[in-house]
Amino acid sequence: MPEFDNFVPQPTADGSFTFFSQEFSESFHSHFGAKQESYFKFVEPTQLAQAALKPFVRLLDICYGLGYNTAAALQTIWAVNPSCHVELIGLELNPAVPQAAIANSLFDHWNYEYTAILTQLAFEQQVQTERLEAKLLIGDARVSIQAVNQSGFLADAIFLDPFSPPQCPHLWTVEFLQQVSVCLQENGLLATYSCAAAVRTALILAGLRIGSTPPVGRRSPGTVAAPNQDTKFSASPPLLIPVSTLLPPLSPAEQEHLLTRAAIPYRDPQLHDSPDVIIMRRQQEQQACLLEPTSRWRKRWLFNTQLRQ
Repeated sequence: MPEFDNFVPQPTADGSFTFFSQEFSESFHSHFGAKQESYFKFVEPTQLAQAALKPFVRLLDICYGLGYNTAAALQTIWAVNPSCHVELIGLELNPAVPQAAIANSLFDHWNYEYTAILTQLAFEQQVQTERLEAKLLIGDARVSIQAVNQSGFLADAIFLDPFSPPQCPHLWTVEFLQQVSVCLQENGLLATYSCAAAVRTALILAGLRIGSTPPVGRRSPGTVAAPNQDTKFSASPPLLIPVSTLLPPLSPAEQEHLLTRAAIPYRDPQLHDSPDVIIMRRQQEQQACLLEPTSRWRKRWLFNTQLRQ
């Protein structure tokens, strides 16, 4: 199909395929394995196998992309509890991405059971069955997330999967993540592949407590977050905030990372600034702050790591 010419399947190490985004100059997944990423970075940290024991599960998939995270979630939930009713909202900027995944038969490499559902969602943006109510909201996620909030939707699991902060800063800002956090129910969990100090700071300022998830296909870990009723919004990076024992704790190095200039978060007060403006605003705040230079933190922990080897 001509409209999908920009999306050429690229193999990853687990036999599944991904795409490369010309717009963001990044692959949608790492070369470790696109399919495995969905399970290890999103489904497992949000404990969907346990959530599936309930009769009803709500999912919010931010940056739906090829549909892999949703696909892994549905397979996990219905393997545990075939009668579990799932309500899903996906946010996606470009409808051609999930459509190209279907057009290129990428789920054939998964031996996947629910491709018909993903096909309908990709091309019609909604699916209604006895055990699934799903819709795909197309457009700027900063606008879509406000509509989700106004609907009163509260998710058991949120997948936060934009392109990297330097390439897509507008979906990692304090203000956007505050909107996201409102969609997380009291016992819900949010997972993202990023461990960037700016992202973790923004999650904390958005009212969440954070933990670290195991590395998948790279050295750096991911992040899992849950509501924190005691967290108050602040205009500056937070001091160390105790992480609940229910979340995997941050290492000492990760905790100290939150006290460096890297922890200055991205900001988008009106949720409509361009990426360049958001990046410049952060750079100006970093230059004016008195936090430790991140290079000094990096050298200190690199030296400590070398001593332990």
